Amino acid sequence: MSRRQSFVGSLIQAQLDAERLKAARIRAETLAAREAERAQKAYEQAQRATEKERARLHVESQLAAASARNEQIEHEVACLESLLEGVLETDQSVHFEELKKAPQLPVFAPGPLAVEEPAPEKQTYLPPAPSFFARLLPGGKRRYQEKLRTARERFERDSAAHIERESVRKTRLAEARAEHDRRVAEIRGKVAAEHAEIDKFEKGYTSGLPDAIVDYCDLALRNGSLPESFPNTAKIAYMAESKQLVVEYDLPALEAVPEAASYKYVRAKDAIVPSARPEKELHQLYHSLIAQMTLRALHVLFVADRAGYIQSIVFNGYVDGIDKSTGQPARPCLVTVRVTRDAFERLDLKRVEPAICLRSLNAAISRSPDELVAVRPVLEFRMVDPRFVKETDVLSELDKRPNLMELTPSEFESLITNLFAKMGLETRLTRPSRDGGVDCVAYDGRPILGGKVVIQAKRYKNTVGVSAVRDLYGTMENERASKGILVTTSGYGKASYEFANGKPLELLTGSNLLFLLSEHAGIQAKIEVPEDWEDPEPYLEE
Repeated sequence: MSRRQSFVGSLIQAQLDAERLKAARIRAETLAAREAERAQKAYEQAQRATEKERARLHVESQLAAASARNEQIEHEVACLESLLEGVLETDQSVHFEELKKAPQLPVFAPGPLAVEEPAPEKQTYLPPAPSFFARLLPGGKRRYQEKLRTARERFERDSAAHIERESVRKTRLAEARAEHDRRVAEIRGKVAAEHAEIDKFEKGYTSGLPDAIVDYCDLALRNGSLPESFPNTAKIAYMAESKQLVVEYDLPALEAVPEAASYKYVRAKDAIVPSARPEKELHQLYHSLIAQMTLRALHVLFVADRAGYIQSIVFNGYVDGIDKSTGQPARPCLVTVRVTRDAFERLDLKRVEPAICLRSLNAAISRSPDELVAVRPVLEFRMVDPRFVKETDVLSELDKRPNLMELTPSEFESLITNLFAKMGLETRLTRPSRDGGVDCVAYDGRPILGGKVVIQAKRYKNTVGVSAVRDLYGTMENERASKGILVTTSGYGKASYEFANGKPLELLTGSNLLFLLSEHAGIQAKIEVPEDWEDPEPYLEE
């Protein structure tokens, strides 16, 4: 083969090799492109699957949230419907010993101050004894003595420093202990003072002091568990002469009933949407809530009264809200009732329908509590304000208030008739009362609600008996009057309140009379019974 042919063959081979490399590169690029395309498609498919999974999980979470809200609403409504039932099996009495909390005393924890630092040990400072050959060397003994002296000096310095540090530690430990003991003594003293107050409270309660009875009843009402959003406050007054408790209780507002009946998830809006509770159902739930709260409070107070101080309770339930007609704050009375212990203990609260039960007790309940429509209280709390209840004044020598028990019969008659005239009645004295009181007929000029009113007022030291209330009712029927009012300087027993319940009779005690004189006639009076006072026999409590 000639050189030219060999050269041409080499060129052809090189060209073939280049074409093969190019083809291989093209195949590799094609495969890489296909692989990249497959990877991209796989990524996009995975992305779509992830988004779909994310969307599915989002929907599930929203559905779960809606379900949780529905469970919460069902729980809230169940709690509202069982407010009365939930308190019937619990002891609402105030146990004075349980009020005494054990002191929470801090533990003495001095930390490092309690750890004693080990004292330096002399043996660890001494140099090792010289060996036999070291002692043979010139100056060996002297050098050893020098090391020994240096070691002893260092040991003495460290021992002195250790003693000083320990002295400081012990001083600080003693100071920490003293501070701890001071704090413990302070806590014990505070707890002892609190226990002494509780003992004083218990002694006052067992002695029947009105203020202690009021505080006891207030604690009993607060003992029962209520939803956190509910008010749990009350104003309480105790009328010892009639063993009557007057309660002005704060009721929850309409907002205590959930406005939403249920929740559902709407995919189109991607939102949890509430379904409004029907207005009728909202009204029924709130009406039931008020009735249950009333019976609940009455039950708690009667059951907690182990000593038997309470023979009747006047309960007025108020609510704070906004008057929709004026936009101004309003505090209407939504429920009012007077009930005796005997009448209440005849009830089986586990089986009653609360609203019907209250009506059987002649309670007045707002027709539209959700609209804050008020009812007239059986007895307003301010009529038994403690300022008017006191029968004596420690500054009696300086007290210029007229004593109702020292007025002449004619003065007392004029006082009572003038009082009711100031209150808007047209009064007319009919005859002297056989017990030194007042009998008169008055007229209420208001249309529909007004009419003839029979008024009797009796100055008594002891509780007025039920026979006086029966006599008033008989007089009222004979006179064909629409209402009867009995006023006394003392009080009434449970039999009187039971007889008057449901009848157009108003029983006013001595504290009520003092309030009315102050409020309507501007007369600041007092009731102090002379030692030789004797009540008429016919009207003693039966």
